[in-house]
Amino acid sequence: MGIRTRRAHKHASTHAVGFGIAGVFGFIALFALALALSLGSVVDSWLQDLPDYESADAYLVAEPTIVYAADGTEIAQYYLQNRRSVTLDNISDYVKKGTVDVEDERFYQHNGVDPQGILRAIVSQLSGRSEGASTITQQLVRNTVLSSEQFDQTLKRKVREAYIAIQMEKTYSKDQILNMYLNTIYYGEGAYGIEAASVTYFNKDASELTLAEAATLVGIPNSPSYYDPFVNPDACVERRNKVLGNMLEMGDITQEEYDEATAEELTLNPGSLQDETSGSYPYFTDYVKTLLQSDFDNDTILKGGLRVYTTLDPTYQEAAEEAVSTTLDSANNDRLSAALVCIDNDTGYVKAMVGGRDYSSSQFNLATQSTRQAGSSFKTFTLTAAISAGMNPNITLNCSSPMQITSTWTVKNYGNHQYGYRSLASATAISSNTAYAQVAEAIGADAIVDTAYSMGITSTLSRYLSITLGAVSVSPLEMCDAYSTLASGGLHRDAVCITKIEDRNGNVVYEHQDNPTRAVSEAVAEAVTNVLEGVVANGATGYYVADYNTTNQPIAGKTGTSDDAEDLWFCGYTPQITCAVWSGYPDARVAVTVNGGVGTTQNTVQPIWTNFMNKVLAGVAREEFPTTTDTVDYKDNSSWTFVGTSASTNSTSYNTVSETTTTTTDSQSTTNPTTSESTGSKTGNGGSTSGSGTGGSGSGSGSGSGSGNTGGTTGGETGGGGTSGTGETGGGGTGENTGGTTGGGTTGR
Repeated sequence: MGIRTRRAHKHASTHAVGFGIAGVFGFIALFALALALSLGSVVDSWLQDLPDYESADAYLVAEPTIVYAADGTEIAQYYLQNRRSVTLDNISDYVKKGTVDVEDERFYQHNGVDPQGILRAIVSQLSGRSEGASTITQQLVRNTVLSSEQFDQTLKRKVREAYIAIQMEKTYSKDQILNMYLNTIYYGEGAYGIEAASVTYFNKDASELTLAEAATLVGIPNSPSYYDPFVNPDACVERRNKVLGNMLEMGDITQEEYDEATAEELTLNPGSLQDETSGSYPYFTDYVKTLLQSDFDNDTILKGGLRVYTTLDPTYQEAAEEAVSTTLDSANNDRLSAALVCIDNDTGYVKAMVGGRDYSSSQFNLATQSTRQAGSSFKTFTLTAAISAGMNPNITLNCSSPMQITSTWTVKNYGNHQYGYRSLASATAISSNTAYAQVAEAIGADAIVDTAYSMGITSTLSRYLSITLGAVSVSPLEMCDAYSTLASGGLHRDAVCITKIEDRNGNVVYEHQDNPTRAVSEAVAEAVTNVLEGVVANGATGYYVADYNTTNQPIAGKTGTSDDAEDLWFCGYTPQITCAVWSGYPDARVAVTVNGGVGTTQNTVQPIWTNFMNKVLAGVAREEFPTTTDTVDYKDNSSWTFVGTSASTNSTSYNTVSETTTTTTDSQSTTNPTTSESTGSKTGNGGSTSGSGTGGSGSGSGSGSGSGNTGGTTGGETGGGGTSGTGETGGGGTGENTGGTTGGGTTGR
């Protein structure tokens, strides 16, 4: 090869190397450009759909849960009272300086993101130490506007956080950002913000904190649970001294101040800030909050921004509150209180709830938290169980008093009234204890308890025969729920207060689905309702409702009075709604007094119930209770054995019983008179007689005419020389249901 050739090859080789190196760098440059363009595209996609970061409201760490009524109106908010915002001039300078010195020492130099801080954090990580790279601005963004992403350990979240922090610094001053940070950061023990923390740990305002106290609080947010001074005081003091060291290093305190503060013992003075519920109808919204607590933690409820849609009807609620307050105000007894629950029979929705006389005086919800003796209102479950077992409500029972039911249980009617022989339906109307004790003994306590449970009672029930007389504590909500089962034709629905829950982004996290269960047959529910309609009649215990009802609706219900009139009840229903009302003393179990006299259902719960129902059902077209072509499989009356009633009483040779006319034996009359309960007339042997009896604090009279083959007797079962002319209801009249069941005074169940 010649010299020219060798030189040419050498030149070519040299250029080849040059072109090769240039190619590599060119490739790298092109790759970097492509990567940058690609990353730019990715970053752009990450910055799409950013939350609103321009409004100051976006930087509140807690978003209240809002509660809505059935008509969509806002009725409450649940939020953290333990987060009180204060302006920067109401915060100790020690807090402001200490926070900057520990969390972000270059806070006043960077633009929201600190490159030096990032490099310092990397070096710290490589050396085995731990140091955060986030600025105060980034922390504020993470804990507020990006709170839903704060636990995402992704580059995307870091980029979004940094971008918003930079934008935020263009909008707000450093002092404004520091102020927002100090008002939102979590200091442990439920305290959000420096003011709440100052009260929680030292029971003073943030402006009053000493250097040592300020340093203590500044150190907590790094790990609120670990540095909790109540739980781990030694670690808290160590962290406090670290804060003081930073402040000394940054020149914000002197050596003397540092020495004095680090030598100071940790002295706590706990204060208290409670969660707060604001809004209307607080008894109901408090109860809704307890329901939420079974599925959500308090943090979510109080700062999670839930939207809770409820069943409460403001029109019904206002009518309920008015009915309760009007009756209680007229009783001249400031100790007396009441509770009311109303449920829609078709849905189980709670439309109204009154939990007491005055929420500001007592937040204890008597409608849901209090359980009181049900008295005779519990007899409805015995009646339902008996009819389910095949006992015809026209069966005859001896209702005399007292009566030995078991070797250890003697039962009296209220006031020891003598009601003679009556059908079970009639015994229900006048609420005979001795009749129901016999029924309980015949069907057994298990049947009563199981029926009560299936209908909606949730309180623990003892399986004793005395349960039939209401010797068991239940809440008004339970009773309303259970009675609504009868109104809906035997279908039970759990009481519903919440129909839907959305999260802060509008996603539905819960929606109620109707899921009724068959508690009793339609035929049994219809039969029980027919009997309870007889309670709401002149001469029966629900006579007040009958007299003052202005709705165009059928009504069924049952009164209840516990021993010594400590608890007064009326539970009743129409085809549309069920309402249970209780009245008594929340703080004592003593006899109720009204206007200086004896408290009864007729001067407490029945007026409340009646006024409420009249208001909400005014102008509503009449409906009827559910009916069915099915029938109850009644056993022959003679097949039942009762401890206090002769076996021959229900034999076909002794009397004839029908659904509409009941033949009974009056203990004060002669042989086998036929009694019409609706008119109080007796078929006798010609001529007419009349009798009177005393009832309660007054007297009642009955009159009747007789002709026939049994001879003259008293004019109605409740006259008869006082045979059963006493009882719970009042007013004059004739016969069992309208005559002397009571006199002017009203007592009993």
